[in-house]
Amino acid sequence: MTLVTFIIPVRHQDNARDWRQLTAKLEQTVRSISAQTHADWRGIIVANHGAALPPLPEKFSVTRVTFPPNDLHELGQAGRDAFLDAFRFDKGRRVLAGMLEAADSRFTMICDDDDLVSNRIVDFVSRHSEAFGWVIEKGWLWEDGGAFFYGHDRFASRCGTCLIVRRDLYRIPPRFEDAASDWIKDTFGSHVRLAPRLRAQNTPLSPLPFRGAVYRVGNPGSHSRAQGVLRETVLNRALLKRPQRIARNLLRFRRVGPGLREEFFGLQASEGIG
Repeated sequence: MTLVTFIIPVRHQDNARDWRQLTAKLEQTVRSISAQTHADWRGIIVANHGAALPPLPEKFSVTRVTFPPNDLHELGQAGRDAFLDAFRFDKGRRVLAGMLEAADSRFTMICDDDDLVSNRIVDFVSRHSEAFGWVIEKGWLWEDGGAFFYGHDRFASRCGTCLIVRRDLYRIPPRFEDAASDWIKDTFGSHVRLAPRLRAQNTPLSPLPFRGAVYRVGNPGSHSRAQGVLRETVLNRALLKRPQRIARNLLRFRRVGPGLREEFFGLQASEGIG
C-alpha cells in the first residue's frame, strides 16, 4: 500500500488558454511534489487522451480519460451558478478517475496543476498515519514568478490544494459508473464541502501544523483569476483607511530564500524559481 498519492486533475486541452504555459506550471508542481523527504508516495496526473504532458519522474503515472471539454469553462459564458456547477463536475470526475487508480493508497491529496506543496508532507503523514487526515489552514500565497510568499491563515478558503484525507473516508464506489453526478461534484469538485461532511461523520480533519502548500495567484490561466498578492493585501483601496491592517499584512511577506525554494520548488540554493 502506498502511504500518500497526489492526484492532479488537468483540464481538457481545449479549455486551456495557453497549453504550453499550463504544462510549464504543471512541471513546476510535479517537481514540487517530487521533492518529498519521505519516499512512500506516488503521483497520478489525470489528463485527456492527446494532451501533451511534460516529462514525468518515475513516481508519476498518467491516467488518460475521454471526458469532453467543459462548455462552461469560462465564467463569462454563463451565470455563476451554472459555471461553478460545470466546473465542479468536470474537475470532480477527473479526480474520481485518479482516485480509482489510487485504490491501494492510505491517504490522497488533490493538487491543482499550478500549486506547490511542502516537501515535509509525506514524512509528517508517516508519523501520524492513524489520523483521519488534515486540512491546510495556514499556507502561502505567491504571485506567479515573484520573490515573496505571503502567509495566509485562512488558506483552505482560497485554495483547493488543502486536503490530505484517508482514502477510505471518501466511500468511493468500485466503478466510475456507480458514482452519481451530485456526489462527484460535492466530494471531489468542491474542496470546501468535504471537511464539514467528514466532521458530521465523526471523522474530522485536523489542522496541518505547518504551512503546507502554496497557492499561485496572478496566473492568467487559472480558474479563479485571483488578483496579485500586493494588490490584494496592501495596494487595496478598501485598506487605505486601515493603515494598521496594511502594516500587519506587510509583516506576513517572506522572501523566497533557499529554504523555501527547497521546500516548495524542489530547488537547490543556486537554482532560481524561473
